[in-house]
Amino acid sequence: MESLRNLTTGLNLRYDNHFGVRSVEVAPAKPEAGEGAVRRLAITSHDLVQRPHPTVFTIPDVIEYTVNKYGTKYNAVAWRDVIEVHEEVREVVKVVDGHEVKQSKLWKLYELTKYKFMNFVEFADAIVEVRNGLLQLGITAEDVVNVYAQTSVNWQLVAHGCAAISTTIATAYDTLGVEGLTHSLNEPDCRAMFTNADLLPTLAQVISNTQKLKLVFYDGKPDTKLLENMKKTRSDVRFIHLEELRLLGKELVEDEQLGMTLKQRRPTPDTLACIMYTSGSTGAPKGVCITHGNLIASISSVTIVYGPHVPAGDIFVAYLPLAHVMEFIVELCALFVGVTLGYARPKTLMDSGVKNCRGDLFELKAQIMFGVPSVWETIRKGIIAKLNEGSAVKKALFYGAMAVKRRGTPFLSGLGESVVLSKVREATGGNLKFAMSGGAPLNEDTQEFLSTVLMPIMQGYGMTESCGMCTLLPPECIRFGAVGIPVPSIEVKLLDIPDLGYKYSNTLPQGEVCIRGPSVFKSYYKRPDLNSDKTIWTEDGWFRTGDVGQWNEDGTLSLIDRVKNLVKMQNGEYIALEKLESIYKSCDLVSNLCVHVSPGAASPIAVLFPHEVNLRHALSIANDPALVHIRDADLALLCADPCVKDLVLKECNKVGAKKGLKGAEVLVGVIMTPGEWTPETGLVTAAQKIKRSEVASVFAKEIVELYSSL
Repeated sequence: MESLRNLTTGLNLRYDNHFGVRSVEVAPAKPEAGEGAVRRLAITSHDLVQRPHPTVFTIPDVIEYTVNKYGTKYNAVAWRDVIEVHEEVREVVKVVDGHEVKQSKLWKLYELTKYKFMNFVEFADAIVEVRNGLLQLGITAEDVVNVYAQTSVNWQLVAHGCAAISTTIATAYDTLGVEGLTHSLNEPDCRAMFTNADLLPTLAQVISNTQKLKLVFYDGKPDTKLLENMKKTRSDVRFIHLEELRLLGKELVEDEQLGMTLKQRRPTPDTLACIMYTSGSTGAPKGVCITHGNLIASISSVTIVYGPHVPAGDIFVAYLPLAHVMEFIVELCALFVGVTLGYARPKTLMDSGVKNCRGDLFELKAQIMFGVPSVWETIRKGIIAKLNEGSAVKKALFYGAMAVKRRGTPFLSGLGESVVLSKVREATGGNLKFAMSGGAPLNEDTQEFLSTVLMPIMQGYGMTESCGMCTLLPPECIRFGAVGIPVPSIEVKLLDIPDLGYKYSNTLPQGEVCIRGPSVFKSYYKRPDLNSDKTIWTEDGWFRTGDVGQWNEDGTLSLIDRVKNLVKMQNGEYIALEKLESIYKSCDLVSNLCVHVSPGAASPIAVLFPHEVNLRHALSIANDPALVHIRDADLALLCADPCVKDLVLKECNKVGAKKGLKGAEVLVGVIMTPGEWTPETGLVTAAQKIKRSEVASVFAKEIVELYSSL
């Protein structure tokens, strides 16, 4: 543990025993019922927290608190405007039915302004303009406003404007297709929505099927012809630019009548703040009903666990989808503690996505960053790719600097930081000091690598149904392979899964993770079937997460897998698909990967999208003649080549062997695809989770052929 603490020396750490024994039992186990003991965070075990400050009960209270505390001293938000989008046509080669086909692909590079800022007073004033504009248009507390837009300042302005008058928002990922958008508009009977000009073409395809929709707010510069056609299709819908809405709000007179209206429309902790649709890795997205009280309790948890690590005045790089609960709650927490929300785009984070300017990370120079495992894997492999371009001496210096930092050797560690590792950090702005990973388990090797090279990465665990809260790992408790300690607003217990051998009575208690507390939602929207489902809720009101957890000796929780992703093999042995994916994805030759097991199979295979740069480097140093002759071929040809597949399979299994995988956990074959896995291709959700059934369907033919060849 001491060597790991060397990675956090740049943080304002509290004393070693600040969190005590981390988690404690507050109610005993019930072996006869197959239930483990109830655990809470040790330092708040007496009660579950609900508010971060005596005056804060709802989201509007958060904004008032920030104005009073931070005012004009700190910036609330930062953003960049698009100057121009440069389009480049590049020719790519794909293999279709065994033949090479040349296709043109359009690449977009963004030219952006420097960052612009808005302090907390200005941010609150902008919210008031949106709030008043909504009132002017007759938006009621019974209406639902859909937010179908990219993560941005405007997303938050609309959300906070609605929150101030008890109007519920329904979230929709900006990558949703026609079917998903229609569902998120029609199920809650949305009367209004906010979107971006770039997303209006998708709305145009569904607007004739959304009869309750009457108001569309948008930002950006829309295609005039498209807008006119939409108005003709739905003459009863009013299209209003967000700036027009804000101007409308400025016209509202601040009088006694308005004061009475605002008092009547003030939300309570029980007011429904958001219908947040899950990313839908299986089936139609479910609407999770999140109240103001749920969100406020979650803010309380973060401030207790991460207090000194998120100081006022720091900058947080905000780029993940706000329709995902992790980004949604993190941005609320950042505002509460006075941290600037620096908005970025996934495609412009690094220099490779921009033109005539620097990437967002370099320009913003943020201190805090959150990400999902796929983001961290991409960053790690990008660093590896750069190393492979350099000399053997540079590689040796880099890995030497990593080694001395892990050991904490004072002089050498400082030398390695200033001469070697600091150069790597320059591309990310040079100021990153703290990061969080959530959404899925992060591979331990990737966590350790980036914690050494860039900044300490802590893991967290939660789901939409718990406002992203369940466990968080503070830097004071740094360790790898654990998702943290219970947050102060949630208590946790494990349910036995006897058929799979997961029991609370095991040496390390194991079972399905169940949660309860002020951060946990109460119901799904318009889904009585789910709300009464005993596989989702226990008789005494605990939410069953479907995750398999394990209490560690130090009081932290680790995730073993998902109950539904435990697959029984031909020999009766179970394997954990998500666990295997987390391990195999850390192979340097892999960008994304899905482990698949066909019914009755004895061993798993993997469908994967390779990391092209690292794959080509591996081929460049290969001695096998079969690999030498193909090393310069197009990626599609590499993916189809049996010798290349064999190389990637061996490298994946080397990583697996290092992590102790054996027997039925070892891959026996791989299917490689040259197409990137994005929400648009349908292979991953907007939250970057694998759509397992979709992968199995798209590659059904290849899967059958591979298993037949074995």
